[in-house]
Amino acid sequence: MNQKSWRISPLPGFGPAMGFTLLYVTLIVLIPLSAIFVITASLGWSDFWSVVTEPRVVASYRLSLLTALAAAGINVIFGVLVAWVLVRYRFPGKKLMDGLVDLPFALPTAVAGIALTSLYTSNGWLGRWLDPFGIQVAFTPIGITVALVFIGLPFVVRTVQPVLQSISREVEEAALSLGATPRQTFFRVILPELFPAVVTGFVLAFSRALGEYGSVVFISGNMPLKTEIAPLIIMTKLEQFDYTGAAAVALVMLSISFVLLIIINGFQTLQEQRKSRWKGAQ
Repeated sequence: MNQKSWRISPLPGFGPAMGFTLLYVTLIVLIPLSAIFVITASLGWSDFWSVVTEPRVVASYRLSLLTALAAAGINVIFGVLVAWVLVRYRFPGKKLMDGLVDLPFALPTAVAGIALTSLYTSNGWLGRWLDPFGIQVAFTPIGITVALVFIGLPFVVRTVQPVLQSISREVEEAALSLGATPRQTFFRVILPELFPAVVTGFVLAFSRALGEYGSVVFISGNMPLKTEIAPLIIMTKLEQFDYTGAAAVALVMLSISFVLLIIINGFQTLQEQRKSRWKGAQ
């Protein structure tokens, strides 16, 4: 009886489901990515190396990576704070705030870029207050980071929020009753539970920021060697019908992001294994 009920499923068996899954992943992910390798293979090694090591291209790598890392780090801090407020407190307008978190998902990136640029230029609503202090946001790496923070915040909030909801308040109350301070309770009880979700949110925000184009292209100013991001280099080469050069730059960005994601995910797996061993020892 139990074996028969176990076999009943609203979806087809493992074989058909796995087949459709592999077909979908192949068509949507593997084939497009393999096209980058195929196009780049038409270049010789010397031509490939000369394309991907141009000073202008190298500067775009550096800018894209540093701003993406900075934006993801900022989003981790404030994303956890926003998720905490939405989960642990009740206040007027909570549902509205919860909906606003998803706004960067729905808002076209070009609209976000234009809005941020109009805000942070020297005569914008916010830029005019920063300009007397010598702080320039628009057309600088700071502006790029601001745009990437804007589009990356929902990834952290929506990753941390359900995990925070699942943490029992009884565990916190037990820690407090045993003499732990609120700070100790957060860092020793709550944060270890949130850590895998925080790392996942960081990875998602970083990956999204690394390939962002629409919201950045307006606020960056696109100055070569200063505020020119790697996706813009790719778009410029495509507009010049240099498909192999664009594919070469895209391959480097793909390789960098892939290596970083492996490192971060490996670190997350290591932390989860340590956590499992610690619980097993108890």
